Amino acid sequence: MIAHVIVSGRVQGVGFRYSVYQKALEQGIHGWVRNLDDGRVELEIEGTKEELDQFLETIKTGLHRFIKITHMQVDYSDQEKGYRKFSIKY
Repeated sequence: MIAHVIVSGRVQGVGFRYSVYQKALEQGIHGWVRNLDDGRVELEIEGTKEELDQFLETIKTGLHRFIKITHMQVDYSDQEKGYRKFSIKY
């Protein structure tokens, strides 16, 4: 299963991508994260529905105090892309 996620708030310039990367490594989530030009951050993550939900809950509540998520749009798909690692796109 894939989740395509757009995160709004104070998520650029505060270590959000690196923090997401670290949590993905800890939880065995594969996919990628990147900044968008409009100040939001985009993620595409792959795993079971339970793994994805747990990961998203962790990044909503378990990152450092400088990060402030105001909105998270999540779209799920049964499609699988076979990601083998998690990366930060630049």
